[in-house]
Amino acid sequence: MAYEVIDNYFDKDYFAAMQDIIMKSGKIQWEYVETTAPGDENNLSCMFGAWVYENTQVHQMYEMFIGGPETLWEKFGIKSLIRIKFNLYPRTETLIEHAEHKDFEFKHKGALVYLNDNDGYTKLEDGTCIESKANRVLFFDASTPHASTNCTDAKARFNINVNYF
Repeated sequence: MAYEVIDNYFDKDYFAAMQDIIMKSGKIQWEYVETTAPGDENNLSCMFGAWVYENTQVHQMYEMFIGGPETLWEKFGIKSLIRIKFNLYPRTETLIEHAEHKDFEFKHKGALVYLNDNDGYTKLEDGTCIESKANRVLFFDASTPHASTNCTDAKARFNINVNYF
C-alpha cells in the first residue's frame, strides 16, 4: 500500500490556530460515537466526532479549511471533497487498537492530520503503524483497511480525517 508521512506539514501559526480551535476553544460540538469502527461493538472504547463537511452539510469551521494558501483544500490539492471530520479519542489506562475499517468502499484519497503528540497510532493494512505526532500528516488510500487507537499518555488523541478526490 502506498502512503506518505510528512512531518511539520503546516505553517507553525496556522497549525497552532487549528490546535486551539479544535482542542482548546470549547467551540467544537463533539458528538458521542459509541463504536469507533464496525467490529468494535463489544469493546469498551468510544470516541467523539465533529463533522465539518459531509454530504454537502457544512459546519461553521469549514471556512478555516477552504480559503488561502495554508488551508487543507490548497495544500492537499483537493478537487472534490467527500468529508472532513475531527476525531477525539479519550485517554484510557490501556492502549486499545480499534477494528480495521475503510472510510468509504470506493477508491479515494485520505489524509490524517495529527494534532497532538501521544502514544496512539494509525495502523495500515500492511501492519505499518504511524505514530501520532503533532503537525504530522499521513496521506493514504482510505478505502483500504486501517485501524485507529486511543492513547494512554495524553488527555485525548486528536486528529482531522479528510477524505477527497
